[in-house]
Formats: sequence, structure tokens, C-alpha cells
Amino acid sequence: MTAVEVCKLVDVPVPGALAVVVQGTAVAIIRDSAGHVHAINDVCSHADVALSEGEVEDCTVECWLHGSRFDLRTGEPSGPPAVTAIPVYDVMVVGDGDDAVVLVDITVNAARKPAVEGA
Repeated sequence: MTAVEVCKLVDVPVPGALAVVVQGTAVAIIRDSAGHVHAINDVCSHADVALSEGEVEDCTVECWLHGSRFDLRTGEPSGPPAVTAIPVYDVMVVGDGDDAVVLVDITVNAARKPAVEGA
């Protein structure tokens, strides 16, 4: 994994999202309801809007514009009107507490697992 540091873990709300740019790609760093960290493409596949501005519930994010829902683990749409998956990226949390940082590799890998703090 060729990962780059994108933010501090404390900057990402639980649950919630933070928009970042990784090597020119818009990425949403999202913490689900359990605090796991996910990295997805920050553009809804249905309408060209930022998913980082949507609502996070459990392991899904809902697009604020038309209500499309996406699984944070796979990128697959779980609610209409979207029918196309979004890219999911490898993510890793390094360190503990306020010093923990989030690293992301923008190579698409839908089989990846969410990062756990202190891993």
C-alpha cells in the first residue's frame, strides 16, 4: 500500500465525514457509528455532489441531494436512485489518541476492511 497521510483521526467526527484531496482525487474520510474509519470517493455516482456532506449511519452514507445510500465497506449502492458503486480505498490509522493519523491509498480495493484506531 502506497499510503499518504491525509488528516488526524480527531478531525473526523463519529459518526461523520471529512473531505480531503489525495493526489488530485476527492476522498471522503468517514467514521461509522462504531468508530471504524473508511475512505471512499467523495463524489456520488448518481449526481456529482460530495458524499462527505451526507449523513452517516452504521456502515452507510446517504447522499444529501437525492438520498442515494452507499455501503462504506464495498461502495455498492444500497438505496436508489444510485445504481453504480463508488470507489473504496485502503485506509489505515497509525498511532493512538490525539496523535493518531489517517493514511489513505487511492488504489481501488473493494475487498479492504475499515481501519481500527491503534492498528
